[in-house]
Amino acid sequence: MNRIDATIGRRTAIKGLFATMGLAAVPGLGACGDSGSSGGGGGTGTVSLGSNYSDAVPKSALEEVLKAFTQAQGIKVNTNTKDHEAFQQQINSYLQSGADDVWSWFAGFRLRFFAQKQLVGDISELWKTLEGNYTPAQKEASTGNDGKQYFVPFYSYPWAVFYRPSVFQQKGYAVPKTFDELIALATKMKGDNIAPMAAGQKNGWPQLGTFDQINFRTNGYQFHVDLMAGKEDWAGQKVRDTFDNWKRLMEFYQPNSLGRDWQEAAQSVLKGEAGMMVVGSQQIGQQFSAGGKLDDLDFFAFPEINPAHGQDTIEAPIDGFCQAVKPRSKADADKLLTYFSTAQAQQTYLKSDPTSIAASSKADSAAYNKLQQKCVKFVNEAKHITQFLDRDTDPGFASEVAINSVNDFIKNPGDVDGLVKKIASQAKQYFQK
Repeated sequence: MNRIDATIGRRTAIKGLFATMGLAAVPGLGACGDSGSSGGGGGTGTVSLGSNYSDAVPKSALEEVLKAFTQAQGIKVNTNTKDHEAFQQQINSYLQSGADDVWSWFAGFRLRFFAQKQLVGDISELWKTLEGNYTPAQKEASTGNDGKQYFVPFYSYPWAVFYRPSVFQQKGYAVPKTFDELIALATKMKGDNIAPMAAGQKNGWPQLGTFDQINFRTNGYQFHVDLMAGKEDWAGQKVRDTFDNWKRLMEFYQPNSLGRDWQEAAQSVLKGEAGMMVVGSQQIGQQFSAGGKLDDLDFFAFPEINPAHGQDTIEAPIDGFCQAVKPRSKADADKLLTYFSTAQAQQTYLKSDPTSIAASSKADSAAYNKLQQKCVKFVNEAKHITQFLDRDTDPGFASEVAINSVNDFIKNPGDVDGLVKKIASQAKQYFQK
């Protein structure tokens, strides 16, 4: 499956994506067909698909989905597969030179940015027929700044606090509901010689997810997305409050988190050396699945910090598909997107992945393992869904400012004042008021 978010290329990819967002055409990722043609009305029996599902497992899984679509609809799909990271780096050139009828992408800022530049097709009318497959939060994640829909969710995976139930039972630990209870639990773990919070920040991006959790628990969903969009002050009191809350957790982190990768951190939870980890089900699930202990992996929502916001927001990056502004065959492109929206298509794909879940709320949970079943409930009950910091903000800001700032905070959590002032100063070059 699309594991760039869980492998070594993430920071490189978001740097490359930022470069392409300058809207200067870069040769490389060509589309199939005539980019100058207008959208067809009646259908041609062929549709082109631009795919970043380049690794062997996800590529094969997607092929099974497309095979079933062709059998059901009689429409041939010409797939234009490109390396996952290269697809992201060259996306602007790809869209400007004429995208495939349908193409794989992500929800969040990365969607809204190109929709605002009118490089993504408006599928609001189609969404009226798809709406029954999704929750209001998923629709919100598929919507541009203009209130129109541009994206069809395919699969997702939630971020939360993951742990081993067997360890909690053995030690008599209770799942915390509030931040104070989390601190108290971490204190107990430390006393039991268990590292309370597994952390691996060597890859650069993992702890961005912890910032997200603490920020929307402290300040709420709307402030979080506005901050990501550059509409709020990074040096303001609300951001200071976020880092002050995070500072309370820092003494419970594994030592040397900047020198440890996320896989090693997840392994420490698997081995019982660490008690909890803020991470995505896809990432830690890989480690537990490979270790044969997926049944001993559970999670809880990041605890409440501000009662005004409770636990109404979760982080669950959503991968899915968009449509070209002028697809060569609008009717066939609509049919393919409609098929991608179905539980059948999504669950066919997820046969290859026991750690993620179908985006459709109609997916049959009986086909899921215990972890996936809980993930479904978790996502379906969320009032708001965020996409992970580097999908929800300017990629240049994410790679050059956010990652470095989080690393600086881990090194020196005591200087919140200096940190937020520095972030605010650097943010000016990425966000225009």
